[in-house]
Amino acid sequence: MAMNAPLMQFVIYLCMILIFWLGARLIVLSGSTELTTGELTSLITYAMQILTSLMMLSMILVMITIARSSGERIVEVLDEKSSLTNPENPVKEVKDGSIEFENVNFSYFNSTDSLCLKNIDLRIPSGKTVGIIGSIGSGKSSLVSLIPRLYDATTGCVKVGGIDVKNYDLDTLRNNVAMVLQKNVLFSGTIKENLRWGNENADDETLIHACKQAQADEFITAFPDGYDTYIEQGGTNVSGGQKQRICIARALLKKPKILILDDSTSAVDTKTDALIRKAFREEIPDTTKIIIAQRISSVEDADMIIVMDGDHIDEIGTHKTLLKTNKIYQEVFQSQQKGGEDK
Repeated sequence: MAMNAPLMQFVIYLCMILIFWLGARLIVLSGSTELTTGELTSLITYAMQILTSLMMLSMILVMITIARSSGERIVEVLDEKSSLTNPENPVKEVKDGSIEFENVNFSYFNSTDSLCLKNIDLRIPSGKTVGIIGSIGSGKSSLVSLIPRLYDATTGCVKVGGIDVKNYDLDTLRNNVAMVLQKNVLFSGTIKENLRWGNENADDETLIHACKQAQADEFITAFPDGYDTYIEQGGTNVSGGQKQRICIARALLKKPKILILDDSTSAVDTKTDALIRKAFREEIPDTTKIIIAQRISSVEDADMIIVMDGDHIDEIGTHKTLLKTNKIYQEVFQSQQKGGEDK
């Protein structure tokens, strides 16, 4: 393909040079009896048209080759079979929001040589609020992604409601585990239509209640069209904090047994963050809440806080105990306290 264009250009201009040279010889030597200047000009024009057409034909063959390779890649993706499948007799009810990790190791490449998580043993009772703190790349998101079975553990077992997640019907499990990611996705349509992705049968009263829990009702009602405000694709006409709160409300509409917030309040102020956590405690006490955050203030009132370091759990405890015993937690707390004082 790389050689095609220069090769065709070489052939075209070589042909033109030969036509010029032979035509000039015939005109000069024969005194315009065998070939006239006008005939030579016509010959050059016809030759260029023919050679250009041949060059375009070669480009079509190149494009067919590219299209064939692209088609094979698309078909390869469409024919790919997911490794996450339902068992023969799947469990179709999640009893509660309790979570257990039993000696879990996980690798995105399904290899024990490049593990993202190592030797994870964890018990989370139903209805508890759990905070997860750790540096970037410490495996926080990987840990929570195993709960709704977005990935399967390489070794070990992950249980929800006392049952291995591999034994659940995938739709049942994922409808009972709601995740709100840091990078939130809103679709083009009204705010109501976006919210109903969480529960398509929710009435207006239920939508408003969920938005009040997520501290989104105040700014939504401030829009001229309220809940009928049109959201541009990607949510470009709302701020990052507004987008996060709409997504939290959408997750709450699922009425999940487990709610996972993966750094999804990073764009809201600390007061709004505190109000959201207060609403969670009062409105959904039976839902297990897992909050991944960079700010200590977002998790300090959690029932238990998990400190991640590298690819393992460094320590588990409450805010008070970790401040006394855990070096990583102390460093994060002190750095954020100093940052607050500087401001």
